[in-house]
Amino acid sequence: MAYLGAVSLSVDVPDPSAALATAFATEWGAVVATLIRVTGDWALAEDSAAEAFATAAQRWPVDGVPRRPGAWLSTTARNAAYDRLRRRAAEQRALHRVAGDPTTGRWAEDLEPEPEGRDGWAQVPASDGAGTGDDRLRLVFTCCHPALPLEGRVALTLRTLGGLEVAEVAAAFGVTESTMAKRLVRARQKIAHARIPYRVPAPDELPERLGGVLGVLYLVFTEGYAPTSGAAIRTDLSAEAIRLAGQLAVLLPDESEVHALLALMLLHDSRRAARVAPDGALVPLEDQDRTQWNASQIERGLAALDAGLRAAVGGAAGPYLLQASIAACHATARTPDATPWPRVVELYDALVAIAPSPHAHLARAIALGMADGLAAGHEALAGLDGAPRGLRLAAEADLLRRYGRVAEAAVAYREAAEHSDGARRHFLEARLAELGTAG
Repeated sequence: MAYLGAVSLSVDVPDPSAALATAFATEWGAVVATLIRVTGDWALAEDSAAEAFATAAQRWPVDGVPRRPGAWLSTTARNAAYDRLRRRAAEQRALHRVAGDPTTGRWAEDLEPEPEGRDGWAQVPASDGAGTGDDRLRLVFTCCHPALPLEGRVALTLRTLGGLEVAEVAAAFGVTESTMAKRLVRARQKIAHARIPYRVPAPDELPERLGGVLGVLYLVFTEGYAPTSGAAIRTDLSAEAIRLAGQLAVLLPDESEVHALLALMLLHDSRRAARVAPDGALVPLEDQDRTQWNASQIERGLAALDAGLRAAVGGAAGPYLLQASIAACHATARTPDATPWPRVVELYDALVAIAPSPHAHLARAIALGMADGLAAGHEALAGLDGAPRGLRLAAEADLLRRYGRVAEAAVAYREAAEHSDGARRHFLEARLAELGTAG
């Protein structure tokens, strides 16, 4: 007979640091969104949410992770907001006393009744801790409202939805922390002064407004995936865009383009480990070690693409759905030669028909060259005078190299490098050196 004392029972105790990181990723936006709704004060909501997470960082390692972290954080943030409002009330009463009329002996605070509630202030309503989907959707659409300048939309999204510190948002834009702080203040003031409604758009407004939201998220992702300056990759920005797109897909499960954007981000980001060489140079798709691609991200991306395709049944495919389908063609090809180039051309044909852009036309020309030969690709490139010269020359050089036209490729690479900078210029110069014609 075994004694109970000899039995070892193991209980899984959540790791406080991991639990806090998970809670931050899943609950920050919900907590802030709910506080903005009930207080109407953006700065107060952000500061109170930050205080709640700071408190959790101190308390959870000592007291243990609460059974419902979201509810704990929401309640703590609500109390922090209440305390801040109460301090404001005390300050205002003090100012009223200073402004009192000494000839009557009455204080200014006695002249008007205070609002009902403890200490003269209505308490912030309680929340269930999860934050309603409507609250988070309100926050998404308000941060990305078209009345705000684009840089303000992106900055506000990163700060308010993503929870990035002001210094982190400033680094993403390449500006000082004080400059970014001013931009964020102006964005919040614009929302207040222009009376931008804190609501989800009406059904007839949703398609147009949703496109702007997705554009902001993709811009954040792109700045991380292919930064305009500095490092070759900013993983923090890419990861944040993917996280926010994932939340939006949960909130809007019937929107094809939301799932498609998430798929596009995941499929692109799955190649992250293979995109940069040890020396920091970019590695083109055909030269990447595909064993380094993130298989689980590809699987998640394909699942999101399937969700987007299902939601689009009976309707026209949107630009993100087409781009995600193109990314899937590359992600599922075991070798560069296995890429279904004719299918890629078909998808680019559909894309440039509904969302023409220089980059889409350039990519289509390259795909056409891979599918139908150098002459077809070269002819397509020749008709793209409106495309940035550096990108067009780089695409032309790439096609010439693939078909063994080394001397002509070298001339195109050299000229393309002269019209490029940063990581792209470094890559083009490396290609030129590979051809043995540098200098």
